[in-house]
Amino acid sequence: MPKKTTPKPSSAAPANKSKRLAPEVRKTQILDSAARLVVEQGYLPLPIEQLARAAGTSKALIYAYYPTQYALFNALLDRELRSLALSGLDTASRVDDLEKAAVLCAMMYFEHVARSGPLLHILMTDLYMADHIDPALAAALDEFVARLTKLAAQSLPLSAPEIYAAMEMVAAIPEESGRLVFHAELDHATARQICHELTLSSLKALRAPEQVSVPD
Repeated sequence: MPKKTTPKPSSAAPANKSKRLAPEVRKTQILDSAARLVVEQGYLPLPIEQLARAAGTSKALIYAYYPTQYALFNALLDRELRSLALSGLDTASRVDDLEKAAVLCAMMYFEHVARSGPLLHILMTDLYMADHIDPALAAALDEFVARLTKLAAQSLPLSAPEIYAAMEMVAAIPEESGRLVFHAELDHATARQICHELTLSSLKALRAPEQVSVPD
């Protein structure tokens, strides 16, 4: 007579039991979802209930990692700056030639915005973050801007206020070009060419404004 065998307990976890994620994985999920929602919404802050649903987690866990939305957005800003640094933007800003440095920086930032959307612009300009940007992150941004501004001051026949205004205008070129690609309003190749040519022509016009012909 054959022996009865007792079924061995299954080593698999119950189907209805969700796997606990490592903190860094969960934080990445939250940041990824927050980045997507910020770009879709176009302004700050975010509805936490919506973020929790998008990240597949709870409001309590979001607050455990990021006690305030200021902390959340500073974490996003830090990630954006690290990504740009890895792409070579910081190195490009140290090139000792205004046209070369500006074009390199513009094209790198264009590619970043085309891929990820205008997240950095929203984080930096939305009034919600006014006086709440992490000082270390603000200092890193200021250092980057200062290098290009100093290079521009050495090359352009403009006053300090004019240089700051001109730098903002030139920076808007890759921002808008990349945004158009991200939202599928312009193809990548065309936007890239426009970004490159507008950046160069803007710098040439700033270097010799008397040679620019403006129709009446």
